[in-house]
Amino acid sequence: MESSDASASKLPATMTPKQRKHKNAYERERRRLLRLHRYESAARGRGFRLIGGVDEVGRGPLAGPVVAACVVAEEPLMLRGLNDSKVVPPPRRRELACEIMACAAGYGIGVASVAEIDRLNIYWASVLAMERAIAALGRMPEYLYTDAVRIRSFAGPQEPLIKGDALCAVVSAASIVAKVYRDDLLAELDREDPRYGFAEHKGYATPAHIAALREHGPSVHHRAAWARVKAAQLELLFGAEDDAVVFGDEPSEQQWEGPPG
Repeated sequence: MESSDASASKLPATMTPKQRKHKNAYERERRRLLRLHRYESAARGRGFRLIGGVDEVGRGPLAGPVVAACVVAEEPLMLRGLNDSKVVPPPRRRELACEIMACAAGYGIGVASVAEIDRLNIYWASVLAMERAIAALGRMPEYLYTDAVRIRSFAGPQEPLIKGDALCAVVSAASIVAKVYRDDLLAELDREDPRYGFAEHKGYATPAHIAALREHGPSVHHRAAWARVKAAQLELLFGAEDDAVVFGDEPSEQQWEGPPG
């Protein structure tokens, strides 16, 4: 029989406050990720194995394309910090994009150009980018979740989720992959034409971007049909006395027009 001292040495040591804090944080994150997978779990419970999520980024900016990604997962994506791309800090977002692409069953990326945005409007250009992302997949999902959009060209079962990028893990993953890809595209545009600061604001209507638009006028990367871009062109050509009139809210109602009915 072992001595009491030997038995005591095998007992687990009491956790320090720091260890307890880390353990509690780990458990909170695990529970959050399990909640984020509730839609995937429901689909797997109905017999679907390959679960896809598709999302787009870049609806709101004044410049640059709209980018979509589709991520297909065969197993839960239990990745620390996985969430809607808008709430993930940029350094972790880039790390997550790499982790997602490494462990997913497949992913695809689709882009709709500035010319297509101006021709189709932003809603249909976003759908086009999502269709291209799905078409780029090596393995098609058996069940698809989307961020509140129905993809008519996808023949399989699908479920649009309002705010899906915050509620569904595969849609969150798609939003992160698309966001990192688009950010890199805008950084490249900034190297091609540094006048506007695309690498900093990613094409969104920040004060610095508006000021650059007013100074230089729109570039080929700007969405010519959008109100603020048109206003900048007019101001450069003719001048303007009333900024409130020239620079109205963005995007216009037409630009956000969705499917009829």
